[in-house]
Formats: sequence, C-alpha cells, structure tokens
Amino acid sequence: MDDIAKHLGMSKKTIYQFFKDKNELVMALVKKKLQEDEDNMCAIIGKSGNVIEEMINMMKCSEEIFSRINPIVIHDLQKYHPDAWGQFQDFKAGVLIRTLEELLTKGIKQGYIRPDIDVKIMARMRVAQVELGFNTAIFPIAEFSIWKVQYQLLEHFSFGICTLKGYKLLNQHKNINDE
Repeated sequence: MDDIAKHLGMSKKTIYQFFKDKNELVMALVKKKLQEDEDNMCAIIGKSGNVIEEMINMMKCSEEIFSRINPIVIHDLQKYHPDAWGQFQDFKAGVLIRTLEELLTKGIKQGYIRPDIDVKIMARMRVAQVELGFNTAIFPIAEFSIWKVQYQLLEHFSFGICTLKGYKLLNQHKNINDE
C-alpha cells in the first residue's frame, strides 16, 4: 500500500477512504480490467466480417494484453488475493469460454471451422492453452516471450480447427500464398 500511495502521490489514509484494504483495491482493479477486456472482445466481434477475421483481430488485441502481463502478477493473484483470482476464474469460465463456444459455432455455420470438432471441448482447451502459456515452469521468462508463446499456441489452435476454406482465409490474412 505504501508503494501504491507513493505512486499515486497521496497518503495511504486517502486510499483507505475508498478501499478498506489491499484486497478490496485489487478486487476493484481486477473487476475493472476484466470488464474492459470483455468490452474490447465485444467490439472486436462486432466489427469483424467473419469468424476468421474475428480470430485475427482477437490475436492482435491479445498481443497488446499479453505484452503487458507479468506472469508474477498471475502468481501473486493466486497466492495473495484469492478473491480476485476467483473473479478471474469466473470471467474465464463465463465470458471467455462462452464467447469461444459462440465463435466456434458461428465459424462452423460459416464453413470456416471444421464441423466435426466439439465446440465445448475446443473452447476449454483454448482457455487452458492460454493459461499454459503463462506457466513459467514450462516457459521460463528468461527464455520465452509471453506474446510469442501465446501467438504460437493460438496459431496452432486456429489452423487445427479450420476447414480448407478457413485455412485459406487465415493464410490470406497472414499474406501467405497457397502452397
């Protein structure tokens, strides 16, 4: 709290007028950030022409998010702020998985996503992949860029679920000619 007060140029007493403790402050920040992320996802989906474009735009949006996330923050949330971590888990289970299921279902209808995939399994797998990318035991920060790991996992996922039509559109967005 001393560091936060110093950074904001105010006393801890002033902060405590708005938040009863550090956990409440962290919880408020996590809620605000998750709401911003949900709004951002909705905006991306609203302005995209098809599911592949949505995936590409989400990838670009993810780059900005992942580039500023420190895996230590994730660890600290889990260890020291279980309520805030629970809020993140609720967001993951509710918003992220539901949005991915809707995206995959739409992609199947548009002919870009393979109709033989199980939407519920693939949505949960994708969320688990994102979490895996933050695991510093598997991807040490000194060796791996978080964004590069996340990009590779997303690209692998995207090409794995696409039909030939989706594959061609993904390559088109990446400026790769058919080979």
